[in-house]
Parts: sequence; structure tokens; C-alpha cells
Amino acid sequence: MTANLRQIHPLSWTIIIGTIFGRMATSMSIPFLSIYLIGRLGATPLESGVVVAVSSLIGVFASFYGGYISDVIGRKKVLFISIFGWALVFVGFALADRIWLFFIINALNGLCRAMFEPTSRALLADITPQESKLLVFNLRYAAINLGVVAGPILGLQMGSSHSGGAFYIAGLVYFCYGAVLVFQFLGHKHIGGVSGESRDPLTLTEALRVTGKDRTFVYVLIGMIFCVLGYGHFSSTLAQYMELSPHFTDGAKWFGYMLSLNAVVVLTVQYPLVRFAGRFSPMVPLIAGNLCVACSLLMFGLFPYLWTMMLGVVVFTIGEVLMFTMTDVLVDRIASPELRGTYFGMFGFNNLGNVLAPLLGGFLLNGFGANHAIPIFAVIALTTAFGLPFLLLARKHLPEGKE
Repeated sequence: MTANLRQIHPLSWTIIIGTIFGRMATSMSIPFLSIYLIGRLGATPLESGVVVAVSSLIGVFASFYGGYISDVIGRKKVLFISIFGWALVFVGFALADRIWLFFIINALNGLCRAMFEPTSRALLADITPQESKLLVFNLRYAAINLGVVAGPILGLQMGSSHSGGAFYIAGLVYFCYGAVLVFQFLGHKHIGGVSGESRDPLTLTEALRVTGKDRTFVYVLIGMIFCVLGYGHFSSTLAQYMELSPHFTDGAKWFGYMLSLNAVVVLTVQYPLVRFAGRFSPMVPLIAGNLCVACSLLMFGLFPYLWTMMLGVVVFTIGEVLMFTMTDVLVDRIASPELRGTYFGMFGFNNLGNVLAPLLGGFLLNGFGANHAIPIFAVIALTTAFGLPFLLLARKHLPEGKE
């Protein structure tokens, strides 16, 4: 472990540490966006769902291009454009006062995230030795959740469900994150440009064709769309349900505690779960995680009590860890080095689940009402489980050398 930590590149540490502060700033505001729109601007659950969904919708289509273009023009340029654009987006959130403005700004939020995320993961893969990649990707995942431990609590203290102050802080954090990256790249000018392997890159159409013909990758991608669909209900449908349900008072506060519990459980169980899951094919944790998330969503509907909701969060989080800790390593193993950014970008299509989650959840909440939780959460649990057949097919087709 110590030897692997010493092998981690300084730029990797910058991305990992920057992820902590970036996710802390983001989780102070974005998880409360649907509640903010309903309470502050009088949006309906469906209108709120559309605004939340547009970020992921843009991300679905922009992620592939963001990863692909980083293979063509270099990681560094894409990182700079996206992270400083992100800083401006959060300032826009703070200044917006109309639902349609939030729709546009959240679309830009999705665009920046879709460019930055696959490019940063591809850069981590580029500069990390093979034997340290699982460690680095899991440190990044832990960093995400470390930021989310404190972010929602800080957001509650700042009144993020009815105030836009947290958006200014998020904008400042991302600007500082970008400035640190600029400074560090000055000392590592040979990193982040176009590699020698990419001097004659595939066209966008050819890159789509190559990834589309990779049967194992396609099965993993489709299965993960349904996994992410279930995961996306946590920050969209569940947030609105907690705010609107007659079973809970001060739902926004309790939802903030649920977000923090989610992050604490991730940090607690991630290391032992990853060690245990490492004994199996990478597909086994994905399958088990899908089942856990589906079961937890059903629990939210069947047992509308605070203690059972918290227990559901624990089950949900175990599923989340099982689903997401191995995906970056799996994609890196499937991808060829010269198309690494393209594969990571193509994998961004799993965010189609995040597009559908708030739309499906808003539709169900409008149709059944928040006082009828069982049919709402039964439907979303069932749609999450639709990913199982595709994950089983991916396991069947995964070459032995990739395990």
C-alpha cells in the first residue's frame, strides 16, 4: 500500500484533493436544487424534475465528445475549459431568478461536468502505473464521498434550500481548483497534451463505431444505465418525496442528514468491500450492487419511518459502493490506450439514468402523490433491476484476460 501511494503522480493528488473540495462545494447546493425550485420559485415536482434532468441529459451526449476531444487535443485544454466554465456556471446559479434560467444554467452545468469528469479519469489512467490504478480510482471515489460528508450539512446551515449563497462558494472553489491545475501543469508540460499514440486519431464517427462494436462494453454500459437510474432517484425523487410527504416534518433537513449518512457509510465500508470484491470478476460487485440499490428503493416506499429510511440509506450505500468502485478500472481494462478518453467519455452515456430518474420520479409523484409511496418506489425499484440481465451478459462475454 505504502509503495503504491508513493507511485501516485502529484497531478493525481491534485485531482483527488481537488475532488474533495469540489464535491463539498457542489453538495452544498446542487442536491437541494429541486427543493430550492419548489420552495423558492414555486415550481411543480415535474418542472423541478425537468430542470434537474437537463444537466444529465446534456451530459449524456457531451460526455462522449468531451472524452473523445481530450484524445484529440489533449487532456489539459479540456480540463481548463471545463473547470473555469464550471466556476462561471455556479455564479449563474446564484444570480438566476427564473425557472427557465435554471434550466439553461443547469444544462451548462451538465456540459462542464461531462467534459471534466471523463477527461480527469482518463488523465489519472494515463499517469498511473497499472498496479496502482485500482488504488487511485478508489481514492478518487473516496474523495467524492469525503466531500459529500460535510457539504450537505454546510448547505443546511447556509439555508441552501432557500438561499443561493452556496452557489457563490462553489464557483470560488472551482476557480481555485482550476488555478492550482494551471500552476501544476506548468511544472509538468509534457503531461496532458496529445500523446504520440494519438497523432492520427480516429474521427468521431469511427470512434463511435469502435466502441459500439465492443460487445462487452455495450452490455456494461446498458446495465449501468439502469444502475444509475436507481442511483439518481436518491438525489431527485427521494429529495422531493422527503419535502412533500405527510409522513415527515422538515424533510429538507432530514434529507441533508441522509446525504451525509450516505457519504459516511461510503467512507466506512469502501475499503473492506473493495478488498472483498477484488476476489471476484469485476462484474460480480456490479450485479450485487444493483440488487442492493433496488432493494433499498423498495424499502423507502414500504417503510416510511425515519429509522427505516436511514437503514435504507445504508443498504443503498453498500450497493452504490459495489456498483461504482470497480467501473473505472473495468473501463480502463476494456479500453485500448489510444482510445482511453473515448471509452471513458462513451461510458458517460450511463448518465441517461440520471436523466430518466428525476423525470420518472416527478411523473410518479405528480400521478400518485407523495402520500402513496409504495407504488412510486416499487416502480423505480423494478426499473433499477432491469439492469441485471445486461450485467449478466457482460459477465458472460468479459474476456478472461480482462478479469
